[in-house]
Amino acid sequence: MQSLIILGRQPKIGLAELESLYGGSKLRLVGEQATLLDIEPSQIEFNRLGGMVKFAKVLTVLDTASWKELESYLAKTIPKHLDHLPDGKLRLGLSVYDIEVSANEINKTGLRLKKIVQKSERSVRIVPNNEKALNAASVLHNKLTSQLGWELVVVKDEKQTILAQSIAVQDIEAYTLRDRSRPKRDMKVGMLPPKLAQIIINLAAGEAEPAGKNCAEPQSKNKAVLDPFCGTGVILQEAALMGYNAYGSDIEPRMVEHTKANMDWLGETFSHPPFSYLVEEGDAIKHQWDKSFDFVASEVYLGRAFSTTPKVEDLKQTLSDVNTIIKKFLKNLSVQTKSGFRLTLGLPAWKNSGGFTHLPILASLEELGYNRVSFVHASGDDLIYHREGQIVGRELVTLIRK
Repeated sequence: MQSLIILGRQPKIGLAELESLYGGSKLRLVGEQATLLDIEPSQIEFNRLGGMVKFAKVLTVLDTASWKELESYLAKTIPKHLDHLPDGKLRLGLSVYDIEVSANEINKTGLRLKKIVQKSERSVRIVPNNEKALNAASVLHNKLTSQLGWELVVVKDEKQTILAQSIAVQDIEAYTLRDRSRPKRDMKVGMLPPKLAQIIINLAAGEAEPAGKNCAEPQSKNKAVLDPFCGTGVILQEAALMGYNAYGSDIEPRMVEHTKANMDWLGETFSHPPFSYLVEEGDAIKHQWDKSFDFVASEVYLGRAFSTTPKVEDLKQTLSDVNTIIKKFLKNLSVQTKSGFRLTLGLPAWKNSGGFTHLPILASLEELGYNRVSFVHASGDDLIYHREGQIVGRELVTLIRK
């Protein structure tokens, strides 16, 4: 296992995303929030992964989970690597997962390591821990993934400990820019987070093909993503940044114009290879998509927005409306695609006291000509993107046409 990833707020969704791209046999869950990958770090394009927080290369595996012994190992090993760093002030941070140690003890270890580094006549700044693990913002602010930065990631693996060094962390500022600074946003149609859009695309794309330094390149090259409920274009913008050709449609002319404005803004704002996009007006339940596409990734119509627990009759009506639309859409899509065609939909699931209320159509997918993809590392119930206090979550459903 060569790479280590720290998963996001809902780890099982991140696991399904990785499994979709790289296969279940390449993954091994470590503790509650990390996974090992039997893939070289150079073959993983971390910026396209929405369900991940940190990406690190494995340095070694130690036969202990004792913090004192781990500190002793670091004290002996770090000075040996200082000569391989360029001149300048070193920045060092420690992030610890699943090991019994407090943030205060980690800070004390950091100070001890600082003295050891200084004895080697190197200047060093230790990034303090408010919690056991540094968050992505702290890693970015302190430039811990730069040439003079070290974030050492320490993860307990049963009776052993994995020691890794961060290569990249989630670029919070870039996500925020794409989410909040695009010219057209519409609260009425929901606010799909760019990270979730990436997850939906990766679930729909399927397994990445291995290729030299960049696994994602052949997968996205000359391939097109269709979003038939494109709204303000969040999925299309993330697809374009991944290198896919973006193809979208929406029943509302206003949404089509919003998407065009956002895609034009994206091309002007972000530095990446030129991308191709097409957006057209069309009702997903009967539209004929003339441009070819390789897979579908979409957050569908979510129905009426609820800020509080809905009345039984209101939920029943909304559920019926959405279910009818999705059923007709899947029938329409089936006559325009071939066997083996893959798609991922973000479907609404309504939070209740006992869990979630699901769309009835999920029980009749085979009758409509689709098989639902099962994941080794996550069940269907794990794949509901939801935040505390929300009534409507997004159930991530990946299908393959029979």
